[in-house]
Amino acid sequence: MVKKPNRKIVLGITGSFGSGKSTVAKMFKARGAEVVDADLIGHGLLRPGTGVYQKIIREFGREILMPEGSISRSKLSSLVFKDEEKLTKLNRIMHPEIIRIIKNKISSSRSGILILDAPLLIESGLNGFVDKMIVVKINRGEQLKRIASKAHLSGKQALRRIRAQMPLKDKIRLADFVIDNNGSISQTRKQVGQIRRLLWRS
Repeated sequence: MVKKPNRKIVLGITGSFGSGKSTVAKMFKARGAEVVDADLIGHGLLRPGTGVYQKIIREFGREILMPEGSISRSKLSSLVFKDEEKLTKLNRIMHPEIIRIIKNKISSSRSGILILDAPLLIESGLNGFVDKMIVVKINRGEQLKRIASKAHLSGKQALRRIRAQMPLKDKIRLADFVIDNNGSISQTRKQVGQIRRLLWRS
């Protein structure tokens, strides 16, 4: 039986867009870890009535709204990923609130292992809140193929999103662990198991 840690370990998982970081986070969850999903928190902040919602409407206009009044994530994404200045403005609106919520979740969690699943872990400074960082890597061809099948984006749209993030090679240089997600799901699961056993022993 693997011994659980005596204190809470916060493990950050990041990677390039479409690299499979959320799949890796789910694998850790299946092994008893609690997951904090930064993207999920961000989606919640877009709900009508939130302060973030109001700021986004003021900044980007009502053209990004669906008929019932909710923000269309696809319209917003299409707008900001074509304009670096607009993307910066959106991040300035959303990141402080996402970080505040994540900090509260980390401090209130009673889990021995807490996974922070965040695509912009480094770019937003959230890596300062983790004990160890995992970067999930994937080659560009496989990455674009998976994005096309899951996110239904064109190659051009996918590349815009990839290039809006820190280059994967720079993230890897800062990583404590690197998971190669180019192979089968079972190969990725094996790497997760190895890291889990190492952390649970520490």
